[in-house]
Amino acid sequence: MAADTTITPTPTAARSKLGIVIHSYGKRWHGKYSSVNYPPFLNALDVLDHVQSLGVAGLQTLVHDWTPEFAAKVRATIEGYGLYLEGSLSLPNDSADLGRFERDLRNAREAGATVFRSAMGGRRYEVFRHISEFQRYKETAWRSMQLAEPIARRLDVRIGIENHKDFQAAELAEMLLKLSSPHIGSCIDTGNSIALLEDPTEVVKTLAPFVVTTHIKDMAVQEYSDGFLLSEVPLGQGRLNIAQMQEICTKFNPSVTWNLEMITRDPLEIPCLTQGYWATFPDRPATDLARMLAWVRSGIAPALPQVKTKSTEATLAFEEANIVACMKAWGSHKSTDSATEAEQ
Repeated sequence: MAADTTITPTPTAARSKLGIVIHSYGKRWHGKYSSVNYPPFLNALDVLDHVQSLGVAGLQTLVHDWTPEFAAKVRATIEGYGLYLEGSLSLPNDSADLGRFERDLRNAREAGATVFRSAMGGRRYEVFRHISEFQRYKETAWRSMQLAEPIARRLDVRIGIENHKDFQAAELAEMLLKLSSPHIGSCIDTGNSIALLEDPTEVVKTLAPFVVTTHIKDMAVQEYSDGFLLSEVPLGQGRLNIAQMQEICTKFNPSVTWNLEMITRDPLEIPCLTQGYWATFPDRPATDLARMLAWVRSGIAPALPQVKTKSTEATLAFEEANIVACMKAWGSHKSTDSATEAEQ
């Protein structure tokens, strides 16, 4: 399923640059951590004022409970800075939640967003203890997608469902194909599905026919007693072939945006050698585990980032440094691409 060309594409100049996802600022967002040098981001306007100085192309941010008045301020700000805006919101839980969902979409659309990201749930191997629990979750997610589609279609917006460590890529693709709507597609996260023992490039290949937007991240891995550790790291410092992933996505959606999700945190534990991890994978072949562990062991084990021992100030500085490092790496990568194209 190719991109819907009836929806206004993102300008070419913006597509060549890197946007940013609000979760990259998980420490400063809503003042969870803050200091004099790193003041809190209380709303999207605070974030926009900061990130425009970093040379980003746009912002993908939470849009829950925006008012028309706030949306107007956001629109004036993104137009003044020359940025794009994407929204992040929850799909309707049931018919009683449709009003909230439509209000969030309408207000964000007034602010300039026609592309949205949504995620359905949490980490599969932590949340569910039996395959029946996961099946009920899948049915609920499918119903939410069905409820969201007519409203997205009427408002002429596109919503990308993220591979959020819950659905395997084929499971999400199956639902998107069944729904068969240009208004509900995928938000491809380049690193999440490693936690489900999936090859990251194959995940992109599976979901690219539905791609609406992206979460760009690089990942590092390291063995531990119950499986492996998984960490976001600055672009170019991990194991992912981001350039190849971009090429795959662009074939299906030339207007797709690249949104950095550089989450600064301690490594996630992927306990794939424990019995509980497999509770929702009763028929999964052992070759999937063998293949992933071989991949983990094939690279040089890096020193993964740690924040739990850092002070608040050091953690905030680390978060900002990681984002800046990603922006610099992306700028170098795009400059190289441009030079190569000019030579040709």
